[in-house]
Amino acid sequence: MEKRYFTIGMAGHIDHGKTSLTKALTNVDTDRLKEEKERQISIELGFAPLYEDQNIQISVIDVPGHERFIRQMIAGVAGIDLVVLVVAADEGVMPQTREHLDILGFLGIKHGIIAITKIDRVEEEFIELVKDDILEELKGTVFEASPFVLVDSLSKKGIEEIKHLIIETLMEQEMRDAKGAFRLPIDQVFIVKGQGTVVRGTVYEGTVEEGHALKIMPKGIEVRARQIQVHHKPASKAYAGQRAAINLSGVSKEDLERGDVLVSSEHFNVTKTVDVAIRVVDDLEYIVKQRMPIKLHIGTTEVMGRIVFFDRNEIKEENGEILCQLRLEEEILTKRGDRFILRRPSPQETIGGGWVIDPRGNKYRFGNKTIEELEKKKVGSPKERMTSALFEAKSLTVDELIKRTSLDAEILKEYLDDTEFVLYHGKEYTLQLLIHSIEEDIYDRLQEFHHAQSMKIGINKAEILQAMQKRFPKGLLDFVIENGITKGIFTRKGQFVSLATFTPYVPKNWQKRTENMLDELNSDGLKVRYFHDYLTKAGIPDTLVGDLKRYLEEHELIVFLDEQFAYSSEKFEEAVQLLRDNTGVEFEVGDAKDILNLSRKYMIPFLERLDSKGLTKRVENKREWTK
Repeated sequence: MEKRYFTIGMAGHIDHGKTSLTKALTNVDTDRLKEEKERQISIELGFAPLYEDQNIQISVIDVPGHERFIRQMIAGVAGIDLVVLVVAADEGVMPQTREHLDILGFLGIKHGIIAITKIDRVEEEFIELVKDDILEELKGTVFEASPFVLVDSLSKKGIEEIKHLIIETLMEQEMRDAKGAFRLPIDQVFIVKGQGTVVRGTVYEGTVEEGHALKIMPKGIEVRARQIQVHHKPASKAYAGQRAAINLSGVSKEDLERGDVLVSSEHFNVTKTVDVAIRVVDDLEYIVKQRMPIKLHIGTTEVMGRIVFFDRNEIKEENGEILCQLRLEEEILTKRGDRFILRRPSPQETIGGGWVIDPRGNKYRFGNKTIEELEKKKVGSPKERMTSALFEAKSLTVDELIKRTSLDAEILKEYLDDTEFVLYHGKEYTLQLLIHSIEEDIYDRLQEFHHAQSMKIGINKAEILQAMQKRFPKGLLDFVIENGITKGIFTRKGQFVSLATFTPYVPKNWQKRTENMLDELNSDGLKVRYFHDYLTKAGIPDTLVGDLKRYLEEHELIVFLDEQFAYSSEKFEEAVQLLRDNTGVEFEVGDAKDILNLSRKYMIPFLERLDSKGLTKRVENKREWTK
């Protein structure tokens, strides 16, 4: 059986006995732990080991203050797998208890145990009243069916019972994801003499090993895990669910702060615009207005921002989930599914909380259409999220897909083998639907081009790429073209792309005039007029000349000697053969003039054309046949 790691939290009103209960369970007085150790890496004040055997390790968080409660509890939801809600028998449910319940619900913590403390201070009948009070408060929350345990930390009544219940409950839970990319929200930074910079926090997900290369985000600082400790003991690894202290090389204490995140990969998103689903507390004291300043608590990060609604302008009461957006003043690192708390900065009030739908939010229009799109994002299956990400980006690597979908690599691999996902150029993925769409677009472009420019062999590939590059990545366009050539949809001659079924032709209304022009050129033999004279006489407009000349030459109907003169291909070939038959291996210009009976104005361009075609090679004043 794989060993599992969990962290539980103590929640409740100030002075209800959280610290005393923690001490009774762990034999550690968390209020007396020094924050820094001169000669070793230690776990932060407020954290202690509760239980460990070969199958399970459990840590406990004692958070003794309202503000610290919020910051520490959000140190992941990662940090907390089960909550012990502490209520003193002599006081019962207090305002802070209610707020803690709201926060725990917003953070998605589902497992709880209710500890009624200080039972030796009250009569047994009063304890029953406290129980009723708590049950009433828990109605409608995820802790409604949580078990009760009566404890007194000083006399140790109920301590073994609650400890056994914690272990039993956690043994039935699944451990957090230790296989994904490593993430640790930093909640403390300090110096250990002789060792350097140390960070502490709860491992949100993944695993870290000594020697691992890591990054501090969102700052992008590259570091290495020099040493790791878990509960005062050196460890070669730290796993999801554990509290860990990590000695880092490559960074100074001054470069780091609470709220930074230690990660092992680039798969997490750094963002300032986040699409979210939120719920608000039942008893909001103040109206939450459109674009109102808020303080976001996510991981160990606290950042100011504004809340943006798309289907309302304010909230006073709301029982359901609200889809909206947070626009932040500073970048945060987050991914889909991360939980958070929202508070009003002034006057201070917990507004609500929720989870991240999409860390890469865009600017949207106000209205139901945006809400519908956010709803689709919210409920999307892994496959739908992958499809949506690829529709938006058109092409992504596996690393980029992980960032955009917040899915682990193993989950992605389950779907990427489907035929609707296509790997190209060895590392990029796209959708088969997008390939078809681009293919059809290129097909239509070529068809339209062939109709309008029928004498050209095709469009320059670079022009196609440039025309479509604003909508699709260049590499994807290149792949679709080459793939289309392989499939026989397109063909390429040099840099020009055309439909495989296309053959260039002279436009129908100019075909007869072109034929007449070619006949006249052919009949003039080798003593031709300026080529432009033939075009003018045939009534071919200047706008058509460039394309027609190119067409006639590419289809070997004429051979241009230079810019002025051209021969019909038939007469050119006859002249070459006549010259070849009447010369030896080499010949001079005078020899050619005598054989072909041509003047210098034709002879020189003719011989230079032989050279350019590779039929002859000039050697001083003579020419040699090369083939």
